[in-house]
Amino acid sequence: MAEINQAASASAWLNSREPRSAGLGRSNVFTVIEAALDPLVLVFSLWALAFYFENSISPSYLILSIIVFSLTFPGSSQLRLPIWRVFFNIAFHWLWIAGLLLLTGYATESFYKFSMTVIGSWLWLAPVAQAGAHLALRAAAPQLLKLQGPPGKAVIVGMNDQGASLAEHITGSQYSGIELMGFFDDRGEGRRGMQGEHQLIGKIEELPAYVKRHRIQFIYLSLPMAARPRILQVLDGLKDTTASIYFVPDMFITDLIQGRSDSVCGVTVISVCDTPFRGVNGVLKRGSDIVLSLLILLLIFPVMLMIGLLVKLDSPGPVIFKQRRYGLDGEQILVYKFRSMAVTEDGGAIRQAQKNDLRVTRLGAFLRKTSLDELPQFINVLQGRMSIVGPRPHAVAHNEMYRTLIKGYMVRHKVRPGITGWAQVNGQRGETDTLDKMQARIDCDLDYLRNWSLQLDFFIIFKTIRLVFKDSSAY
Repeated sequence: MAEINQAASASAWLNSREPRSAGLGRSNVFTVIEAALDPLVLVFSLWALAFYFENSISPSYLILSIIVFSLTFPGSSQLRLPIWRVFFNIAFHWLWIAGLLLLTGYATESFYKFSMTVIGSWLWLAPVAQAGAHLALRAAAPQLLKLQGPPGKAVIVGMNDQGASLAEHITGSQYSGIELMGFFDDRGEGRRGMQGEHQLIGKIEELPAYVKRHRIQFIYLSLPMAARPRILQVLDGLKDTTASIYFVPDMFITDLIQGRSDSVCGVTVISVCDTPFRGVNGVLKRGSDIVLSLLILLLIFPVMLMIGLLVKLDSPGPVIFKQRRYGLDGEQILVYKFRSMAVTEDGGAIRQAQKNDLRVTRLGAFLRKTSLDELPQFINVLQGRMSIVGPRPHAVAHNEMYRTLIKGYMVRHKVRPGITGWAQVNGQRGETDTLDKMQARIDCDLDYLRNWSLQLDFFIIFKTIRLVFKDSSAY
């Protein structure tokens, strides 16, 4: 009955969620900067003038800055536009915003609460500062691009007009952060679109193996809507990968993971399987992880020292148990735990902990029951290997087994693994001794990816705290 109630509460939560707005783009660095650039420049220029002329920032200017930020956030992407078009857009939008603010201030008689010197100076300084900020961003763009690491590898499925257009946009954009490897297509040369300079890698049936072998991160499906069975076959073959999948042009398909419209070098695509942590969402997620993990580590540091001492006294062996797990994008990471067993298994065959497992030490049974053995993983969160909330990481040996048995298993690695997760707070914690139990856990993980929000993360954290003291699923 408890599991039924938990499942019902999970369903109610997911059904009550509002639809997510469209993503801002592929490049996390540029997306965040361009979203915040214009709003922050307008606000800071206003504050600088107020402080310069009045030696303080009065509440009136703070209220005005909130209004301006709300009107201009998020800023639009203008890196790929010619510089004259950028200046035109700045002037046009500033005339509209300034006119709206002046008209509102005059109509509400709040205009006279501000210094005319400050407002008059701001009317010309704000667009000049915006232009300077965009020029600075263009100058810094090559270095910012390097911060994202090497470009992500991409392939296009379908050598037709839409695919060729996308290829031209990708290769013609210096800020895409994408390396196009080539095309996959089954048709003969006479039926294909113009190949141009791009390589035909192979047949579509060879796509999944190529994606895994070359660690392809982005797959663009440029196939006609009439080829729906073929599309579904391609998607089935790609469920054992961690690649982000998009449709070109836009079309609808069921079972989307973070399905939303996006733009790749100016070409509209529809994501089929993607991470929820693009752009601003990624900053929110990582920022909350850093702040919360620092606070928690400061609070639990004495507890961790005591547990470490007790582990050392209870049984021979290391205090911290390190095990290889799969992390973001299927990369292997080392996960820390307080050792709770007499053995430290990390090989090709690992047996899950079971009820009355003889490998579990006396102290280890208590640590596993209360989840205290997981506390060192807050260090993993600070390292960027894990998140506080996300799909629980499985041992590498278990991953290799289940990825061949459960469709979509590897999709859970589109995000960092978590200390706790949606599956764990809905009764899917502990031993998965049957395939159905693991399938239920994966279904919860995929629901989390489809419906992520910061609010959902905090809901899971609070529910985890409540369950720690009464969960009977951990062995």
